[in-house]
Amino acid sequence: MMSTAFRHRNLPRLLLQAREAVMNHYRPNLRTHGLSDQQWRVLRVLGELGTVETGRVAREAYLLGPSLTGVLARMERDGLVQRARDPQDQRRTVVQATAKGLKLVATLSQSIEAHYQRLERGLGRDKLGQLYALLDELIALEEPA
Repeated sequence: MMSTAFRHRNLPRLLLQAREAVMNHYRPNLRTHGLSDQQWRVLRVLGELGTVETGRVAREAYLLGPSLTGVLARMERDGLVQRARDPQDQRRTVVQATAKGLKLVATLSQSIEAHYQRLERGLGRDKLGQLYALLDELIALEEPA
């Protein structure tokens, strides 16, 4: 039996494992409010950026266009977002959180910020800052030119 000797740990797997470890703290609260991970990512983007063109929402929330379409349709049905034609370019669609959606962002942000504070206490402010800086560096290094 042949085995390949990798010199480095499996970084993509570690990043996924870290994501899941963090999300396991958020998911129960998201589910209590009837949100999927994807819906939360969309709401967080809209809560931070306001009215956004759907293509940018897809990029910022890391969703493929067809997936975003379904996510937005469900969120619109649930009264969390509203879509409209971009006033500057009628070919584009913009989306924004409704008052109900923004209230949900405010509610969830409290428990999420509390979790970040626990992370900061556990790791220390410097280490958490280093983690953010290293992840930003890795993303910049790996982004296509």
